[in-house]
Amino acid sequence: MNSRIFRQFLVPVIVLIGIAAYGLLGWLNISTPALIVILTAIAIGSYELFYESIKELAKGHYALDYIAMLAIIVSLLLGEYLVASVIALMISSGRTLENYGANKAKESLTALAKRIPQEVTLVKHGQPDGRVTLASVDVGQHIFVRKGEVIPLDGVLLSGQGAIDEASLTGEPYPQEKLQGDRVYSGTVNVGEAIIIQVTSRQKDSLYEKIVSMVQKAQREKTPLIRLADRYSAVFTAITFAIAAFAYLYSGYDIHRVLAVLVLATPCPLILATPIALIGGVNASARKRAIVKKLASLEHLARANTIVFDKTGTITIGKPTLKQLETIDAHYTHREILAIAQAIERNSLHPFAKSIVEFAKQKGVKILSAHQVKETVGAGISGIVNNKEYTLKKLEHNTGMAIELAHKGKSLAIFYFEDEIKEESQRVIKKLLDNGLDVRIFTGDKQASAMELAKHLDSRVIINAQYSPEDKQKGIKQLKEQGKVVAMIGDGINDAPALALADCGIVFSHEEETAASQAADIVFLAGNFSLVAQELDIAKRTIRIALQSILWGIGLSVLGMTAASFGLIVPLVGAFLQEGIDVAVILNALRASK
Repeated sequence: MNSRIFRQFLVPVIVLIGIAAYGLLGWLNISTPALIVILTAIAIGSYELFYESIKELAKGHYALDYIAMLAIIVSLLLGEYLVASVIALMISSGRTLENYGANKAKESLTALAKRIPQEVTLVKHGQPDGRVTLASVDVGQHIFVRKGEVIPLDGVLLSGQGAIDEASLTGEPYPQEKLQGDRVYSGTVNVGEAIIIQVTSRQKDSLYEKIVSMVQKAQREKTPLIRLADRYSAVFTAITFAIAAFAYLYSGYDIHRVLAVLVLATPCPLILATPIALIGGVNASARKRAIVKKLASLEHLARANTIVFDKTGTITIGKPTLKQLETIDAHYTHREILAIAQAIERNSLHPFAKSIVEFAKQKGVKILSAHQVKETVGAGISGIVNNKEYTLKKLEHNTGMAIELAHKGKSLAIFYFEDEIKEESQRVIKKLLDNGLDVRIFTGDKQASAMELAKHLDSRVIINAQYSPEDKQKGIKQLKEQGKVVAMIGDGINDAPALALADCGIVFSHEEETAASQAADIVFLAGNFSLVAQELDIAKRTIRIALQSILWGIGLSVLGMTAASFGLIVPLVGAFLQEGIDVAVILNALRASK
């Protein structure tokens, strides 16, 4: 528990002690000290309420809490000190519960940042040489990572070989073998012997830091649903004053009746429940390795009625099968081509790269090292093998996807892949269709490849082939113009324009610096296609719980105010009833974290 939460926890305790002391002193007929004690308790319990509300009003912002302020002021003017103190207790304890709930909901998210050590061991002359702060490490420096430690920064492996657990990024359960010159990523775990890494990115630019920053941004964001709660407050305030006016007139101008209404009008359900539910939804997503970059995207996804998928790397198995290797340059053998491609592609997290590496391993080709490996968005990956620079980049092919290996612009070989759909994809897509969603596929593949895919999918799926990035974007725009709420799901650079235009862009990505990840609202760190249905369920459940909390909280408050206007609830009882409503609403909102 941090110091701020600890201080807020003390406030309701002090107020409660003040109420108890007031009762005891009153029973002993010690009136003046009793008055001082209860006024002090009220001031302590309501100080933050008055301070923040006045500050917001001074900025021209609507302050929903002013109903509670008015209730306390009226209580004091009427000499209802006990009522004022219970309202102060209600407000202070509600804020404490809000902070407790929000922090509980954020536990999985804050654990992301805590995984990375804040100090690292530098290496000089090949030997460990003291600890320094992570932020002070520059590109080019060497760091020492022991067995079992989390790799703190992106870099390349300098020591002979290593075994890295990349599950936190890719979801793959098995350690990945790394050789000298291979790239390693922050947030992964060294499960082999101690290794030495040359740093290629400072802390602020590292892969894992970008993931954490996305989460932190999502935590800070005020969502449309929260703004919607603010708009509800205007209606809620109007209802409150209408009921208060009715109570005043119906009771023959009894201001105590008005006070009872104001006490029950304290709008804690609007203030507390919504952010807790939404942060809870982000937390539930994070447990599935889905990073929600914008909280608003949960609402957009929950309202989506059309789902558009990219094909390659999205609904496919994620590990395309290497179907054929065509050698173009007769100076190279198949095994030499495989060895060169494997050396370079070992440094990429792309599914095609992993397919080449695994195929080469199965064939038992000679393991080579690649140096100065560089992966450029949209331009492929290049590296130096045996003092020659080679480049691998994607090519379109009429039956699927292909990768070309070239040297100095001359094509040496082409790798052809078979794009297989997973059984899991078929099941999830059928579920989406059965739930009434319009499911479409936008793919850059040729028509023949699209038709082959259609054989494995439900006939209700609409497939559009030979779609360029511009075509995909235009397709999303047309759907939106038809009044559809569109979620776009992809994994590649070509999807970035469509992802950015969709109401909710979702990307399967293992490398956060890609344009697709930057354009998306939600990033899946694992390739499990079932995440699509799971995230949709999380979004719908989160928004449902948030709205439940708002509407039930308001409904119960209005019911209580109505009863109070007829004299059925006195101010003191109303204060305790409202506290019970607040607790119930917060507990309901916390369900979104599960």
